[in-house]
Formats: sequence, structure tokens, C-alpha cells
Amino acid sequence: MTMWVPEACTLPTTEQPLRLAEFDALFARSLHRVERVAPRSVRLVLDPAADGPARELARRESACCSFFTFGFTESDDGRTVMEVTAPAAYADVVDALADRADGAREGA
Repeated sequence: MTMWVPEACTLPTTEQPLRLAEFDALFARSLHRVERVAPRSVRLVLDPAADGPARELARRESACCSFFTFGFTESDDGRTVMEVTAPAAYADVVDALADRADGAREGA
């Protein structure tokens, strides 16, 4: 899987693998599909039960990677939609996140 932690991340290096594992677990347990909506934006459609954990993970990720913007909505079928966006300079990070989500889901 692609490593997607950029240098701009302020999370201590020793904690980064743990955070990646949290994302992997969320994706493996709850991800229904990945929608790449723009070069710097991806929608992750999750089980409704993942709403709280996904929001908490997004809050913590925003604290160390302030370039990310996380938005949450509900899909027509009641699923949680987490949209992740970043500035153009971090489009590759969004791509890597989408690839990681796909990989974690397929490996589940």
C-alpha cells in the first residue's frame, strides 16, 4: 500500500503507523466505496455506524495535517459520506489516501 504521510504532518513519527492502522481499520470495517470526485478530493462512503468514529478520526487528523478538509454528509441510502479534500500541492496525498482505502477494503 502507498505510504501517504507527507512531511507537513505534525503527528510524531512514532505515532504515524498507529494512525495509518486506524484508517485501515475504518476502511476495512466500514467502507462501501471510494469515489474520486476531483484530483484533490475523494468521497469515502461508509456504514452509518462509522459516523462517530470517522468524525473523531477526521478531527484528530485535521489537528496534525491541517491541509486536509473533512466534510460529512449522509447519502440517499443513509450511509455516511466522508469527503476529504486538500490543496493542489497535496493532491498526491489525496490519491494515496484513496488508494489506501481501496486496498484496505479489498483486503478485508
